[in-house]
Amino acid sequence: MGLLDRLSGLLGLKKKEVHVLCLGLDNSGKTTIINKLKPSNAQSQDIVPTIGFSIEKFKSSSLSFTVFDMSGQGRYRNLWEHYYKEGQAIIFVIDSSDRLRMVVAKEELDTLLNHPDIKHRRIPILFFANKMDLRDAVTSVKVSQLLCLENIKDKPWHICASDAIKGEGLQEGVDWLQEKTIESDPGCEDMKR
Repeated sequence: MGLLDRLSGLLGLKKKEVHVLCLGLDNSGKTTIINKLKPSNAQSQDIVPTIGFSIEKFKSSSLSFTVFDMSGQGRYRNLWEHYYKEGQAIIFVIDSSDRLRMVVAKEELDTLLNHPDIKHRRIPILFFANKMDLRDAVTSVKVSQLLCLENIKDKPWHICASDAIKGEGLQEGVDWLQEKTIESDPGCEDMKR
């Protein structure tokens, strides 16, 4: 990295780009979360189910995130693995009010964690226990227990309770993801300061 690149990075003029996979079952709130993380003038007013995938961008204080918002519908989940190699971080969204499909979410998470392109990498995983505003929602602690997150020993992970529509819990998650992404990438050392 040249002196000009390093200086612009230190001054916040140039942000390191990070590829993030946004995964989870359909109707968990993935697209709503990503939309809420974009600047208000770039947010969509109408959120529709993602077919296949879409690519969105948002920025934090130190990083520029390119997010691959992957459809969670059953027939599209097999596409996820084609993007694992490029992913530098994962956002996994869970509908905390949908207890019936929590088992399916756990199965998809287990498949993800055991995939050869993910298994041996220390890729940070941010979990959003979304839809906390709904009456039937279970706590983020309960979601963590149901998904057996305590068994993830070889990757940094964090779970945040969230309400994507109001934006609650999202900044906490992005701050954690930024910190862990910078820690895991030696090219980001100067951004820690």
